[in-house]
Amino acid sequence: MASLWFASLLLFSLFNLTVGRPIYPLPSKQDNKVKQPLQTSRPYNIAHRGSNGEIPEETVAAYMRAIEEGADFIETDILASKDGSLICFHDVTLDDTTDIAKHKEFADRKRTYEVQGSNITGYFVVDFTLDELKSLRVRQRYPFRDQQYNGKFSIITFEEFIAIALDANRIVGIYPEIKNPVFINQHVKWPHGKKFEDKFVGLLLKYGYKGAYMSENWLRQPVFIQSFAPTSLVHISNMTDSPKIFLIDDFNTPTQDTNQSYWEITSDSFLEYIRNYVVGIGPWKDTIVPPVNNRLTTPSDLVDRAHAHNLQVHPYTYRNENSFLHFDFHQDPYSEYGYWINKIGVDGLFTDFTGSLHKYQEWAAASATDEKSAYGLLHKIARMISSYD
Repeated sequence: MASLWFASLLLFSLFNLTVGRPIYPLPSKQDNKVKQPLQTSRPYNIAHRGSNGEIPEETVAAYMRAIEEGADFIETDILASKDGSLICFHDVTLDDTTDIAKHKEFADRKRTYEVQGSNITGYFVVDFTLDELKSLRVRQRYPFRDQQYNGKFSIITFEEFIAIALDANRIVGIYPEIKNPVFINQHVKWPHGKKFEDKFVGLLLKYGYKGAYMSENWLRQPVFIQSFAPTSLVHISNMTDSPKIFLIDDFNTPTQDTNQSYWEITSDSFLEYIRNYVVGIGPWKDTIVPPVNNRLTTPSDLVDRAHAHNLQVHPYTYRNENSFLHFDFHQDPYSEYGYWINKIGVDGLFTDFTGSLHKYQEWAAASATDEKSAYGLLHKIARMISSYD
């Protein structure tokens, strides 16, 4: 099964190498089918950039693998090309996760721009058309992860990403981020004064993503819209009632649009304000339980306070490798998942290893059932003995 799965993806990539244009069937071409519903009884398994612990991030292969492994939601970062196409890519530069350096025809495209208060030099997404971006190939971000898929897959569009979710054999939610909206709106212009956020929401509406959290429409096509920029979330609240998540960076990084500190945006007064526009927050997990010398310290009260404001909490990012696991978890990702789900009480988890989280949750659910069954049997035996006496 795995070899067949990879063979189909390899065929996809080889075909794409020759044509340069998207060939994944867009959502309008998919048939409506009755599908297994989204699970809503336990914290959401959010496939961070797909199953990118195994396969280069934000590619068709990474997302299909995540779905196969049991993801509830597939997550992506949305940026814009020079000609205004929305694409799935994390960094504003292409240097770290593509083969841009091999493309001598683009050697003169290197630029230096200010991004969130810092000057960055590199090959920027906003300086390339969609066709040019499609000619690049994606590679694994971390050198200690599997490198065998480097160069096999291309950058995909937002529409292709949507198609992957809608074409799944069960209901799979999407979790797109309005990425670096200040930077994108500075460098990419659309007709009629449209903004990046307008184009983003327009595509979601085009393909049927609408409805408040847990509404009939939402359960049919689940979506969370995420952003680190509070003004973007407020802006789109007049355009869509789809649920939104306010992402929160580390202690030292202010918001890119309002220049507010971590402490301001996690205050009770701000949580009370932002809850009018979002259903939850997505903090970096090390700000909830700050580590010292790679060991956990006392958890903050952020999760409890967010819940008190009726906000969900979806922390990021959970990774299996020892270099990311704190010593408290003894090199065991299951131990980390158990800690955050059972002790901290989060409502969703961004993970690079969708399969690990899914297997943990299945194991935990089975263990709980077995335990209940055992106690139930003992209780019945005790009642029988009591009755006999």
